[in-house]
Amino acid sequence: MKMRSLAGREVSPLGLGCMGMSWLYTPSGRDDHASIEVINAAIDNGINLFDTADVYGPYINEELIGRAIVGRRDEVVISSKCGAVEIEPGKVVRNGTPEHVRKSCDDALSRLGLDVIDAYLLHRLDPDVPLLETWGAFAELQQAGKVRSIGLSEVSVEQLNECNAQQHVDVVQSELSLWTQDHLDTVVPWCETHDAVFMAYSPLGRGFLTGAYQNTTFEVGDFRSTNPRFTTQAAEQNQRIVDAVQDIAQRKGATAGQIALAWVLTTGPHVLAIPGTRRLSHLMENIGALDVALDATDLAELQALPAPVGERY
Repeated sequence: MKMRSLAGREVSPLGLGCMGMSWLYTPSGRDDHASIEVINAAIDNGINLFDTADVYGPYINEELIGRAIVGRRDEVVISSKCGAVEIEPGKVVRNGTPEHVRKSCDDALSRLGLDVIDAYLLHRLDPDVPLLETWGAFAELQQAGKVRSIGLSEVSVEQLNECNAQQHVDVVQSELSLWTQDHLDTVVPWCETHDAVFMAYSPLGRGFLTGAYQNTTFEVGDFRSTNPRFTTQAAEQNQRIVDAVQDIAQRKGATAGQIALAWVLTTGPHVLAIPGTRRLSHLMENIGALDVALDATDLAELQALPAPVGERY
């Protein structure tokens, strides 16, 4: 596995997004024991990047990660986020006040059982707080040694330039996949130019790009049940994307999900992918993507995929 770099440490190009272990994908209940097994299996197989946030649960996902990595701190790189607050089930607001950022970091350190968080990001911008006030609080945390690197999620190049002029942006987390490429020609190259890591969340299109959800009805409480791209009509049309990816996968002796992940990792040497899963079999399948090499013909076919139907949220 060719390692990449984050927070001054070597990091696996493929990480593990842990949100679904505790939030939005778990309407029938969590299985923390199984999730901890998956996290440790990931470490055993060379995956050392784990992404969480205080809103996942809320709070319980950070606690889960903390329990899972006991005795293995030196083997992992932990990324967490603050600034999105669930005030009641299904209702999330934004809080980017410096006071909230500082308290959130201290609370996250406690839940994770860490002395320092490797990467700490603003989950979403708060329109009611000047961006540089929020970013200044992140800079203070970094200078105080509570976090190694700082970043933002779902921001524009203009906002990145504004923040970077005050304190270096180390990492940006945004959605990137074969069916979501909003940032591919803007934020992704900005990160490479400015020595920042781009962390791609939902690289499997919330599972759709694996081909596993054809004609699937999601439980109430699984946020995909109301996602525009997963409605019956949209999903039928979006299946064209999966069919085309599966054709390439068959040719390569891979799965559609592995092709989707391999593509994300071709978008730059500074790009990391953080697919989520609660299942060991899916984890091992995802890790297999690291052995998939896409050639010029594959990339041209992937570039020509149909556009998705439906907004991403």
